[in-house]
Formats: sequence, C-alpha cells, structure tokens
Amino acid sequence: MRVVLFGATGMVGQGALRECLLDERVEAVLAVGRSPLGETHPKLTERVEEDLFTLEPITGYDVCLFCLGVSSVGMAPAEYERITYQLTLSVAGKLPEDTTFVYVSGQGTDSTERGRVRWARVKGATENALAKLPLRTFAVRPGYIQPLSGITSKTTLYRTLYRVAMPLYPLLRRLFPGFVTTNRELALAMLEVAENGYEKPVLENADIVTAAARRARPAGS
Repeated sequence: MRVVLFGATGMVGQGALRECLLDERVEAVLAVGRSPLGETHPKLTERVEEDLFTLEPITGYDVCLFCLGVSSVGMAPAEYERITYQLTLSVAGKLPEDTTFVYVSGQGTDSTERGRVRWARVKGATENALAKLPLRTFAVRPGYIQPLSGITSKTTLYRTLYRVAMPLYPLLRRLFPGFVTTNRELALAMLEVAENGYEKPVLENADIVTAAARRARPAGS
C-alpha cells in the first residue's frame, strides 16, 4: 500500500504513522498537514500546507487515513462543522476515485443526523457524505483510546487524564471491552480494512479490536 496520512501530529495520527512505517506491507507514506513532523524515515514524505482547503489533487497513493479532527468543546458550531465536515469532504475530493478512504469518526456518532448531540450529528453527516463519494470508504468509531509507545495528546488536560488512566487500562479493558482500545489497535485496524476490507463500512469499537487482531497475526496464520 501507498498511504497518504492526514493528522499525523495528533495522538491518533501519530499512532497511524508509527504503524505505517513499521508495516512491511506499506511501501510509502505521504504525511500532509499544517506543521512539520520533525521526523525522517526512508518511506516518509511530508507536505506542509498552510491551508488544507486549497490542497492540490493527490495522486500516486491508493489509501488515505484521515485522522485529522478537533474537539467540539468550546468551539463555535459553524467552525466545528467547517473543520469536521467541510474539510474532510474537501480533502476526499482531491483523491483519485479508486482510493480507499478510512475516516476516524467516534463512538456515539449519529448516522440519522437528527439526534440532540451536535458533534454526533456532524460526524454522522460526514460519514454519510463520504459514503456517497466514488471512493471505497470506511469509518472507524473508537471509544476511549489509550495512547501507547510514548505517544500522547497535544492537549495538556488530555495528557494528564491519560497518565492517570494508564495504570487502570487493563481493568477498563476487562470491564468495558466494547468501549476501550489503544492507538496501536486503531492504527492496525485502519491498515487492515484499507488492505483487506471489512464486513461492514462502519466499524464500532469492538470491530476495531477485531480488525486489529487480524492485522497483528503473523503472516500465514
């Protein structure tokens, strides 16, 4: 696979980039974002774009992992919709029609677009709009994501919460198996569905864990 990755500086994107660079089945990675990664690797190419809405068409890559996202907390509704919905669709429109597009959504996303929770409606509208494009699309809906491998959030509050939660993670996993995953599992699941597909186009947290386990198996098993 040749992968173009959006959001590589975020917690989810960092995990995706790490697994792409480690995976022998990934030939090349193009990381597109607004700030440089400060990382070099033989498989890695960067494109720093000040405005992703003015992105030029991207060719030569068959998979897009879209990990770019923001929290709706404290954000004006119009700006949240602009980043979550409009930017995602704008980027998707710059890709060849045969691209596999894997979109990081969230648990609780409202596919009906009629619920009371604003962020869930916007995410649902984004998933629905992507599904109508001439792309092969998947949406992954993680619940709580525990960062591993030294990766953490850029948000101070979230970094603190993750440090506190880390010792509790094994217990949380046992108590809430349908809600808890890791950034590594999420990255593996995205690569798995990108290469081999999945039984359905929208993966809930339990599906993410299942897809990740398939990716983690030794070749031939």
